Amino acid sequence: MSTAIATGLSYGTHPIIEHAARAVRIALEKADITQAECVLLFMTPEFSDDAEAAVRLAARTAGCLQVSGCIGYGILTDHDWILDSPGIAAMVFGKGAVISPRTSDTAKAFLSFGTPQDFDPNWLHDEAPHIGAIASDPLGQGNYKHWQGARIKENNCVELAINSTEAGFAVAQSFKTLTKPRVIAAAEGLDVVSIEDSPALDVLLNALPPSMKKSELPLHLLLGGVTFGQTDNAINEGRFHLDHIISTNPESHSITLTSELQPGEHLFLAIRDTYAAELGMKQAIDSATKKLRDKPDFGFMFPCLGRGPSFYGGCDRDIEILRETNPGMPFIGFYGNGEIGPLKNGNYTYQYSTSLGLFKINNSQGTSD
Repeated sequence: MSTAIATGLSYGTHPIIEHAARAVRIALEKADITQAECVLLFMTPEFSDDAEAAVRLAARTAGCLQVSGCIGYGILTDHDWILDSPGIAAMVFGKGAVISPRTSDTAKAFLSFGTPQDFDPNWLHDEAPHIGAIASDPLGQGNYKHWQGARIKENNCVELAINSTEAGFAVAQSFKTLTKPRVIAAAEGLDVVSIEDSPALDVLLNALPPSMKKSELPLHLLLGGVTFGQTDNAINEGRFHLDHIISTNPESHSITLTSELQPGEHLFLAIRDTYAAELGMKQAIDSATKKLRDKPDFGFMFPCLGRGPSFYGGCDRDIEILRETNPGMPFIGFYGNGEIGPLKNGNYTYQYSTSLGLFKINNSQGTSD
């Protein structure tokens, strides 16, 4: 790697802006440089009131104005994750302008993040791959400020070009399927009444493992996925939208989801599962690495806020697996409420997933200080 890249993480009991300077200083020291050409800076929500001051301090510490980032529900680096205390994460880049504002369409890939209100739908139709996440709390709300050029943006939306790199992208899912996609025969409002020629609840109960049939159904883990396009390989390709199963109705033998579905749509049933999530992460890393065809120099990782330590029982296995497979590689990200990643000839916002990008600096980049 010819461009120096490293991360820093600083946190404590209070949201003091000195965390911004400390995170940048740690990253500069690890990269063995005294000045950065650009910086990615992510903060936890406790810094909402002082985000502008923290960004300016980070810019002064890094010696550059190309500081971009946002507030996320939680933040992470190759060192650790922060969800339960105030913290700031930084990734510094030495000479080479690896990350820059989007000024043309010459870049092969883009880093994108925004709030639900300011998300740019054009990203989904861009043929170039995007990686990133929607920044908000679990309810799609919160004062999740964004910044670019070391300034707070009026619209909470950032798009950055990823320059002079080879890239490998993949998305890790966090569920295992219980059924294949099957046609909804009857639906009333939020209730799916029948799937093909069987009552919907019967389909669900028949698909569950025997151990779950003997106890109260784990509704917080059960999902219904509606595929789009050809059903063949739709799940593997990520062509689906997930809904929670919020109740089962023994009287009508129906199931209730979080959004209205229509007869004729294809629905599959699934359950969130930590083993499937770990396997999915390993497969995503393997897939991204094969696309890259080389050992990556750095990475971006954006997990769903419902997939992190609370899902894995107090640790973040996504971070641990990425560290184990790529020891010493710097990576950064935040926990999102919708994960942005490539899909076919465009991009998509995934759910309960981890969007992963691995990058190799082109050898034509300049050397670091």
